[in-house]
Amino acid sequence: IVPATALLNKKNGEFILTNKTCILAYTQPQQQYASMLNLYLRQTVNITLPIKQKVSKTDSYITFSSVHAESNYPNEGYGLSIKESKIEISSKTGAGAFYAIQTLVQLLKTSNDKPKIPNNKLSISQLSITDYPRFQYRGMHLDVARHYMPVDFIKKYIDYLAAYKFNTFHWHLTDDQGWRIEIKKYPLLTQVGGWRNGTIVGRYPGKGNTDTKHGGFYTQEQVKEIVKYAADRYITVIPEIEMPGHASAAIAAYPQLSCFPDEDTKIPPDCIWSGAAKGKMVQQTWGVFEDVFAPTDYTFNFLQDVLDEVMPLFPSKYIHIGGDECPKEAWKRSAFCQQLIKEKKLKDEHGLQSYFINRIEKYLNSKGRNIIGWDEILEGGLAPNATVMSWRGEEGGIEAAKQNHDVIMTPGKPVYFDHSQSKNEDSVTIGGYNSLEAVYGYEPIPKVLNEAQAKYILGAQANLWTEYITNPAKVEYMIFPRMLALSEVLWSPKEKRNWNDFERRLPVLFERLGKQKINYSKAYYDLKTTIQPSATAASGIEWKVSTKNKQEKIKLQYTGPMKIMLQKEGKGEVVIPVTHQGIYKAATDISELSIFQKFSFNKATGKKITLANEASKGYPGDGAFTLVNGVQNELGLTKSSEFLGFNGNDLDVTIDLGAVTEVKKVTLHSLGQIGSWIHLPASVEVQYIVALDSGSNNRMPPIQFQTKKVIPQRGNVKIELTGTYECRYIRLIAKNVGNIPSGNPGA
Repeated sequence: IVPATALLNKKNGEFILTNKTCILAYTQPQQQYASMLNLYLRQTVNITLPIKQKVSKTDSYITFSSVHAESNYPNEGYGLSIKESKIEISSKTGAGAFYAIQTLVQLLKTSNDKPKIPNNKLSISQLSITDYPRFQYRGMHLDVARHYMPVDFIKKYIDYLAAYKFNTFHWHLTDDQGWRIEIKKYPLLTQVGGWRNGTIVGRYPGKGNTDTKHGGFYTQEQVKEIVKYAADRYITVIPEIEMPGHASAAIAAYPQLSCFPDEDTKIPPDCIWSGAAKGKMVQQTWGVFEDVFAPTDYTFNFLQDVLDEVMPLFPSKYIHIGGDECPKEAWKRSAFCQQLIKEKKLKDEHGLQSYFINRIEKYLNSKGRNIIGWDEILEGGLAPNATVMSWRGEEGGIEAAKQNHDVIMTPGKPVYFDHSQSKNEDSVTIGGYNSLEAVYGYEPIPKVLNEAQAKYILGAQANLWTEYITNPAKVEYMIFPRMLALSEVLWSPKEKRNWNDFERRLPVLFERLGKQKINYSKAYYDLKTTIQPSATAASGIEWKVSTKNKQEKIKLQYTGPMKIMLQKEGKGEVVIPVTHQGIYKAATDISELSIFQKFSFNKATGKKITLANEASKGYPGDGAFTLVNGVQNELGLTKSSEFLGFNGNDLDVTIDLGAVTEVKKVTLHSLGQIGSWIHLPASVEVQYIVALDSGSNNRMPPIQFQTKKVIPQRGNVKIELTGTYECRYIRLIAKNVGNIPSGNPGA
């Protein structure tokens, strides 16, 4: 069962489902539950049970009972009792009954994919379950603005959420690359804003353009249909209408929403564009763009009109208004915006963003709705009744909870499901690395919050942005099986979470996904590789390769270019010393997995290394040793796990070469990817040290050093300092640029 139940007592014996089994339902709600149960039985085992109001003594049956409203039974909780001839589902609410059905369907043991009674025996273990969720908000997000997904798949996505007891679908409907919801008062939003002339090919900034028009939108009738479909499965749909940034598609449709309606859309200099480039355009690439909503009466009237059409479609008490990644350059250049800042006595453009969000919040509050925004809405002061989604780590959520605001945790690490789930990347993703185990280990309530503050953490959700996800099959691949791990984080009691037990259930879960013809990642079974300091020598490196199957034989070998034979094999895990430059290969005998690793040597390879400042949680690599492990990252964010990142502090590292050594060149490999908020250091300093001060009266030899200012660039950049020095220690300091410079994404 996933997610794991709160309480489960297994008993001897089984309940046998036959063609004489019926569903006992007296009231209209019970009959609705019975119909829903039959729907799932048809989908799972291709049977439909008769619904009755009376049963004989010889019948086996399934029945529903209500728990008194005044009881302490949680609203979404349920009881499930399976005896020899009777299955009883008890709950206070329909949601509880629905979740009991999901558990019951998982418990069915079948001999075929879709057996038909009485040809096949269907049996369920006798047991009793009491179950309820840990968090009230259990969400999954889907971005359809970057790539449109058809209505049938949106329903299928909702089915996936329902099966694993999620109760919220966050539907990201508008962005720079497309407007996806019909607004009848403003038809150009979908006629113009719903389509782009092309899409970049490959990871940003792209190696080309599809030159193919992409788009689509959901009519209001389709939206109603989807919302009703979700509600029948006890899922609330929260729409997201982005503002004031991420507004290129809306501005392309109605340029007067911009601070500068007559200016052409700015095309990133390294983007390959398709078609016309004059006027306001829907963006064809990813990132953050300068054109944002102007805070004029026209814009606010427009947004209120849009929200007036959105609200009747979505009964949710929440409307998500985005609020993230809003560049301030246009507002700084706009005479109107600067005058407004003075009139409203705002501190700066951050205050103007707060004014914008506050004004929209007041309007939505007047209609009985509350806003959710990304954690940037904290900038300039938080709107009074706002709920914060903390995505840039947990800091925004912590700050909001301390201000007594509700919070939904959704940090990039580890619940951005658009990040890679395998270090052996098999398709283009936005980068990053969030493994199944990391998702399972996530704790939504930060330790720094006290008990009163922790109550403001409503729950968490995973986000799936679709810049590099063009079709439903890849959506499935990116969410499964990580969504199963998250379901247990959000539903099961904290003390019931156990990675080893989850691993024990995984093979059955994979089999189930396969039978359902769901496309899922098998990264869990990847060969796991670790580059580590030599265990037998003062310096040097080893390559360790392991597999989940401890009976599987692994062979490691050196494949060139030296004409030597280096190989080692063993079951489950093998370690080989890396003594020569070149390519090493790992291969298995059962699953036929293989992986290659290239090693490059220099005088620092495998030497002792220490960091003065901790790397960021987002790019921790394998600690300091990442910098001297013989691996040069030639693929940028594709191999983001091979980088160390520093957020707010400097890289300050000391390498012990082991003896006084002649050094002629120091090279730092660095990545500049401004669209991902990754910048080169401002400068690099190398200190050449013969001996460290031992605290004695002996004078330390003088330290020689070099500094180099770094020119802002993009891509993989080598920063080199040359000159001949005699030293034992190399200290390298790479200075952080500080705040992201104005005009750049994330400034």
